Amino acid sequence: MARSLVDLLTAHASRQPDRTAYRYLVTGDCDGEIQDISYGRLAERSRAVAAWLQERGLAGSRAILLYPPGLEFMSAYLGCLSAGVVAVPAVPPQGRAQNHRALLRTRRLMADADARVILGTREVTSALVETADDLPELSAISCVATEDIPDEAAGSWREPDLTADSVAFFQYTSGSTSAPRGVMVTHGNLLDNERVITERMGHTPEVIEEYGHELFVSWLPVYHDMGLIGPVLNAVHLGVTATFFSPLHFLQRPERWLNAVSRYRPHTSGGPNFAYELALRHATPEHLDGLDLSRWRVAFNGAEPVRAATLRRFTETFAAAGFRREALYPCYGLAEATLIVTGGSVQAPPTLAGPTATGPHAGPVDATAVGSGRPGPGVTVVVADPERHEELPEGEVGEIWVSGASVAKGYWRNALATRQTFRAGLKGREERFLRTGDLGFLRDGELFVTGRLKDLMVVDGRNHYPQDLELSAETSHWALRPGCTAAFSVDAGEKGEQPVLVAETAPEALGEAEKIVDLIRGAIGEAHGLPVRDVVLVHPGTIPKTSSGKIQRRATRTAYLDGTLTPVGAPASG
Repeated sequence: MARSLVDLLTAHASRQPDRTAYRYLVTGDCDGEIQDISYGRLAERSRAVAAWLQERGLAGSRAILLYPPGLEFMSAYLGCLSAGVVAVPAVPPQGRAQNHRALLRTRRLMADADARVILGTREVTSALVETADDLPELSAISCVATEDIPDEAAGSWREPDLTADSVAFFQYTSGSTSAPRGVMVTHGNLLDNERVITERMGHTPEVIEEYGHELFVSWLPVYHDMGLIGPVLNAVHLGVTATFFSPLHFLQRPERWLNAVSRYRPHTSGGPNFAYELALRHATPEHLDGLDLSRWRVAFNGAEPVRAATLRRFTETFAAAGFRREALYPCYGLAEATLIVTGGSVQAPPTLAGPTATGPHAGPVDATAVGSGRPGPGVTVVVADPERHEELPEGEVGEIWVSGASVAKGYWRNALATRQTFRAGLKGREERFLRTGDLGFLRDGELFVTGRLKDLMVVDGRNHYPQDLELSAETSHWALRPGCTAAFSVDAGEKGEQPVLVAETAPEALGEAEKIVDLIRGAIGEAHGLPVRDVVLVHPGTIPKTSSGKIQRRATRTAYLDGTLTPVGAPASG
């Protein structure tokens, strides 16, 4: 029985050395340059990296991985696991415009992880050397381009002594409501979560055979849990083929995603809700004519609120290309649970819950809440009152608590936060639970996520979920960008807490700003019965988001209160 993904990689390299593990579309286009790596070659390169790390006595220490999209990351990550080194995937430097932010992030990560080595490509390591004056910490850490590690090094690789409790990697949380923390994910956590993904998404031996081992297409960042635990590591878990391309190439031309799904005909592909919105925005009749999406069985949607309207419009638009509503697959997960917690049923359409008179999803605009599926085998999900530590009855909104073998070990060097988040006790239950910080309710065993506990707005004694207000705002005018609105409340003195909406708007709608503000106020008033304190329209790309694309409402609120937002029509600060 496999003790780790290292054992599974070794087995695949032995049984099917020539099978393609990963395929990378260099330009993002199916007819452009393509690089691939077989299981035999992947094992060899991973062992070469592992041996280099072992020879320098780095087993048990942390290695920061700074890689642009491409195949080199896969060998480096699996090389760390094969050496017993804790991998720390991170966002690579992204050009001069991002330099200051990237340097701050890298410096904080180096300090927090107490890393002894940085692994990257030649391009990245050269860029780091150029920043040595701004990053003096580099002088105390080894920095290596893994392309320069020779294949021959693999011969001196020694199998690490790994147990289920050995830490495999740190997944730094995206920090949508707090400073990022290093989640310690063990080899046992990884294997369990891959088992859950496999079961929930129907990746059976029969399906793998039916699809000729072509299981995934992904543009998701590999330094984030959704892109890493899903397509990258489930491929190694199962010995199948996954096709990748850069997130930047997807954002530049969203149609590339469905082109790749059409070309390689995978079983599984997906992303956050905004990805489906971008695909819709670029769905021309000519593009639809060239697509065949009939083999796509799991179109997963998670990491941010799943919109019922998005699911409906995606199905209606791409039905002409053979897409089936049953393929839509809302799911829920978080880094602290390795990744997946709940997922839909393959071959069944998403579950929609009708509106209620009060509580979550009240009102005519957000008429349906979308179910995020059921817990995987061995995963327990309860909805709890976070103050009384009591399980709530079905249908009642509370904090989502999770237990099971996928729940991570805790936060690196943060015993207090680990105890508060990972060791919650529930009256009448012996096991300890992970407090997710997310709000939701259960109905017929299915989880419906309603928001973040820290983002919850209480206005006139009533609870309001910011994503409900954001959706109402976004649907009020065509120029408001889906997934690019932040709602939060501020103290309005004698009037108490009142909502503020900050929304990104298309540049071509600049002349309609006043009308858009009025429409947003009207939509919030009609759907939620709330007066709006303020509406601020800003330029595209200016609302703070996490590296996984989640709106940072608290950071937006801080910018609003500090007066550092630049509304459309206002002179940009130099």
